[in-house]
Amino acid sequence: MKFAISFSTPYYGTDPDRLVAFARHAEACGFEGIYLPDHIALYPGAKVGEFEMPATLPYPDPLDCLSFVAAATERILLGTGVLLLPYRHPVVLAKRLATIDVLSRGRMRLLTVGLGTMPGEAAATGVDFASRGRRADEAIDVLRLLWSGGAAGVSFEGEFFAFDSLVSFPKPVNVPHLPIHVGGSSRAAARRAGRRGDGYFPGGMLGPHERAVQLELAKSEAVAAGRDPMALEYTRWGSIDMPVERVAGLAAEGVTRIVLGSIDPEDLFDEMSRFAERFDLHG
Repeated sequence: MKFAISFSTPYYGTDPDRLVAFARHAEACGFEGIYLPDHIALYPGAKVGEFEMPATLPYPDPLDCLSFVAAATERILLGTGVLLLPYRHPVVLAKRLATIDVLSRGRMRLLTVGLGTMPGEAAATGVDFASRGRRADEAIDVLRLLWSGGAAGVSFEGEFFAFDSLVSFPKPVNVPHLPIHVGGSSRAAARRAGRRGDGYFPGGMLGPHERAVQLELAKSEAVAAGRDPMALEYTRWGSIDMPVERVAGLAAEGVTRIVLGSIDPEDLFDEMSRFAERFDLHG
């Protein structure tokens, strides 16, 4: 089992010293990676499910934050949970992600993308909310195409994106393309993970039956697409106080990575250290 941890900027704030201290402590504890959340724009009345998002919550750009973290650390992997893919142009995004990977010496390896659930956020970026799933599918294809293309360039003709003989450098370090995990809480997200993803990272509010259904759906879609279903990583949210028995149960469900969510800021570093000792992350 791999263990990573999320730095929730709305919960912990945007103080750069705190972010760096968090990342360095997570690295020292032996956590595999650090995840940053994403929202491009909020507005009064915006909701995620039944939860209304205060419009003033601070959501700095996660890729800028990860670049900042990379400069202050040495080993910890960099992740997003989740990057709202439909609201970013994949040609620009391919360059940004590859640049972070190069500058971090190959650590931009926990990219998780999702669709977003707030129509106002889509409207603010000029994206049709109803088409964001198709747009995300196409964007994943564009990212991989650009990362794998050589000096002769690559071409693409899709519903949302089109280009001829496009050359994009730098390339990710020592891999043909960066891993792309798919996040979400719907069966459509599970299908997308199976068809196009390197892993599936479902949301935290699903029941056991629906989780099992979605995991099997991701695997069956992978088979239908001619891909190896056993190569899909399966990431789930966890808590800092989870016992060893709970982790063993998740492993039995096929989980390969656990990402710890928000931790009480008053006891943040001590809780991280205790978790690392309980699961022997240093070993």
